[in-house]
Amino acid sequence: MPENKFDVVIIGGGPGGYVAAERAGEKGKKTLLIDEDKNLGGVCLNRGCIPTKALLHSAKIFHSSQNSQDFGVRVSKAEYDIKKAMDWKNKVVSILTKGVAYQMKRHHVNVLTGHAHIIDKNTISVNKEIYRTDNIIIATGSSPSQLPIPGVDKPHVLTSNEMLMIEKLPKTLVIIGGGVIGLEFASYFSLLGVSVTVLEMLPEILPGFDQDISLFLKKEINTCNFKTEAMATKIDDKNVYFVKDGSEERIPADMVLIAVGRTPNVSNIGLEKNNIDFDRNGIKVNEKMQTNLPGVYAVGDVTGKSLLAHSAYRMAEVAVNVMFGEEDHMRYQAIPWVVYTNPELSRVGLTENEAIKQGRKIKVKSLQMRVNGRFLSEHSKENGICKIIVDSESDVLLGVNILGGVNSEIIYGAAAMIEAELRVKDIKEIMFPHPTVSEIIRDVIWEL
Repeated sequence: MPENKFDVVIIGGGPGGYVAAERAGEKGKKTLLIDEDKNLGGVCLNRGCIPTKALLHSAKIFHSSQNSQDFGVRVSKAEYDIKKAMDWKNKVVSILTKGVAYQMKRHHVNVLTGHAHIIDKNTISVNKEIYRTDNIIIATGSSPSQLPIPGVDKPHVLTSNEMLMIEKLPKTLVIIGGGVIGLEFASYFSLLGVSVTVLEMLPEILPGFDQDISLFLKKEINTCNFKTEAMATKIDDKNVYFVKDGSEERIPADMVLIAVGRTPNVSNIGLEKNNIDFDRNGIKVNEKMQTNLPGVYAVGDVTGKSLLAHSAYRMAEVAVNVMFGEEDHMRYQAIPWVVYTNPELSRVGLTENEAIKQGRKIKVKSLQMRVNGRFLSEHSKENGICKIIVDSESDVLLGVNILGGVNSEIIYGAAAMIEAELRVKDIKEIMFPHPTVSEIIRDVIWEL
């Protein structure tokens, strides 16, 4: 095969891109991975999932040190050093980006830094060089959405990208957007004693999550001030202005975070020239991750289907399998969602409202997390809830919602149950280890 001819060229080195490259390399395919950033990993690894979790962990340690008396631990003069926390975050990111680079090398993936442009379905241009390929995977990810109001260009108004590089904590922070990103930053800063206000234009925070669970979480994050049905209108040097109940109000802000979602990166990569079907919500793909142009696939955030790193992983595997002749397709009914607040919230499958809108007959049961021995032992000052939705006709599990503790580590089990279409009877026969927080799923199932 000529030097510049590949079995597959992948545009974008984030979760979808580097996993696709790894899987293609495992199959022995000649693979080229292109990214504009020399540090692979995309937003998730460099400016999203990983750095935010490193910082959140540091804030949770600080918070625990201040609230450990009930456990027999007394800590005096605990201090939070944001520069040290940022150093730790940077160290974690550096280790993991080097790990991704090693995986590319181990699987004989060619890596190129530069901006890729699709000439046609078999030709890519990078740094004025031409590369030929049998297949293309577009994995260009997404960017923080901007808010079209006056003042968003002021230096103290940040997106999640810049927020991960601050060197000094603000005294007052206003977060515009009550979705996953906004709430995770709200939790982080409020744990550190920052006065945080969250503005959300919809009636409730976390649109798309179970309403009961969202309300419960809002009560638990009681160090934040939440203003729902509040639309931000402008920002000046000292205040954020918003309209609520028909009246304009303002709130002081040393720093403002714009967290109103993310926008797929579809510009300047050659989509229009090649008549690839896309709009502002992303590139259109089928269940095999194929675009309307044969041989061209899209995975991850750029599709607008599911803006989650683990969704991108699976999309990448589907695309690589399909292009090299294996039967596979993407399924969306059992994708776990996690909000890494304090306490954590996770969900998988249908919410109660979604099931009702689909016309399903359902059974719903909930239990307080405090009935669980492990949870009470380790999270005595927290409240939480586990809510489960089941199809009342088939008894098949439809949805699981958990608030409290470190539930992000157990929600995959519920995802596997939904993926396998397990019935209540099947789950009752599963042995959960004791004592673990995961037992709360079995306890709620027995209530059904």
